[in-house]
Amino acid sequence: MSKSAKVTVVDSPASSECPKGDFSGFRKYFKYDLAAGFLVFLIALPLCLGISLACGFPAIAGIFTAIIGAIGSTFISNSELTIKGPAAGLIVIAIGAVEAFGGDGAIGGFTEGDMAAYRMALAVGVVAAGLQIGFGVLRAGILGEFFPLSAVHGMLAAIGVIIIIKQIPVALGVTAKGEPLEMLKEMPHYFKEMNPEIALIGLVCVLIMFCWPLIQKRVKFCKPIPAAMIALAVAVPMGMMFDLIHDHTYSFLGHKYEVGEAYLVRMPDRAFGMFDFITTPDFSAFSGEHLMTAIKYSLLFFIIGSLESLLSAKAVDVLDPWKRKTNMDRDIMAVGVCNLGSALVGGLPMISEIVRSKSNIDNGARTRFADFWHGIFLLLCVALIPTYLHRIPLAALAAMLIYTGFRLTHPTEFRKVYQIGREQLLIFFATLAGVLATDLLIGIVIGIFVKLIIHWLNGADLFALHKFHHQVSIDGDTVIIEAEKSLVFANWIAFRKSLFTNGIQEKKNVVVDFTKTKLVDHSTMEKLHEVESEFKAAGLKLEFQGMEQFQPLSDHPLAARRSG
Repeated sequence: MSKSAKVTVVDSPASSECPKGDFSGFRKYFKYDLAAGFLVFLIALPLCLGISLACGFPAIAGIFTAIIGAIGSTFISNSELTIKGPAAGLIVIAIGAVEAFGGDGAIGGFTEGDMAAYRMALAVGVVAAGLQIGFGVLRAGILGEFFPLSAVHGMLAAIGVIIIIKQIPVALGVTAKGEPLEMLKEMPHYFKEMNPEIALIGLVCVLIMFCWPLIQKRVKFCKPIPAAMIALAVAVPMGMMFDLIHDHTYSFLGHKYEVGEAYLVRMPDRAFGMFDFITTPDFSAFSGEHLMTAIKYSLLFFIIGSLESLLSAKAVDVLDPWKRKTNMDRDIMAVGVCNLGSALVGGLPMISEIVRSKSNIDNGARTRFADFWHGIFLLLCVALIPTYLHRIPLAALAAMLIYTGFRLTHPTEFRKVYQIGREQLLIFFATLAGVLATDLLIGIVIGIFVKLIIHWLNGADLFALHKFHHQVSIDGDTVIIEAEKSLVFANWIAFRKSLFTNGIQEKKNVVVDFTKTKLVDHSTMEKLHEVESEFKAAGLKLEFQGMEQFQPLSDHPLAARRSG
């Protein structure tokens, strides 16, 4: 998942008809969905391999994930344009689980201990998937609305920083592991000990990843070609030139260095050899000394994965040229079912992935079958030509992840948060620092705690934040909701339910009266803006009264407001 995306309106018949993902839509929009699916496949292939290795899983596990997610979700979810697959946002949790179970992934080769840790992590994935399925069955998708936005963005920025820190040694050809802050201190040592041939591949690919988007803006015919494919087109010949397929030693500036297959992606050595890589979970993770670790990471996969997936699906609905709405309960159930299938055969957890989804839209996809075709292309690739994938240098995949991490923690994200309000930047940094110093779960709890303290300083009653205090009255075809006390992230779900129950379900206009309200936070302001659009789409009005009494905490239109 990423933060924001510019809407690109495709050449579509949006004004006359809305494409449907049924059998007639499959035939009618075949050429559009097939073309979009192929272009998304080009983006997804290297990312699936790189994310999987960064998670401490075998490279092919990421392909398994994307195939199952693409084919399974097409027939379960009603989301037309989202792409399901492994995401950078879950790397920190996955590698954390593998390391907690005693493995270190591909560092120094995939050993028996790494395999045991990998299988235990798969068991964690099965349990997390079961929780997601239950989440969907209980129609609890709305809980994704709970988390404060600045804390979520701070968590994503922290994930980006961790990805960069973890992947720099891989791009340099250096063996390294440890906590993010510990590895950050060791960066000068990593550069001093780098393997020159591997580091050259990594550097060239990093430059391509950062420079190619600039070229795409200026050269039209380059736009459909993903930066990752250009990086592979350069990295694979470089690996062949350095003869990485064979183990050998070379000298550079008086020093000797070893290179070989360990610096290439490990893949099946024959067509259809992918079935040899199917791996089953080890449920002994949920017993003995590993029990609490397994429970912790199951909850992390469930909470963070579900949150990222819901936020991504919402973002794709905004980008959809036809403004189709995803049933979030059904979508999270689809993610859960596909995660269950993925974990049972050795795959990663997946989410609705925003970057690939936006590419899907930009490349002219019409229905959910574009996701289906991207999965089919991945299946054919790994089944028929796995030996070619084996030629991909790990340094190239690390470069792609460094760029992905940079996008998650781009300086513009800090500026956007600051423009909303200085207090939001404090929450953002508190979450970011908390995640780097501890882990994702504690980090986001720290962000929520800081936000609650800020609400208290702005006059909110901390003991009343969990409940939406209000009065409802009816005036003709208009419902008047008089909000009381504070409207913040903690009671937004109840507030939203009241808006939809009294407004859209009853087909009535709604007026929200803020006269008796002390505080409206940024998360509520932004979500009210989204709900206002939903009312408009339903042919209804959502109006606000009493806003003039508030003092905004910044000049941003979605800034938090407190009673003057």
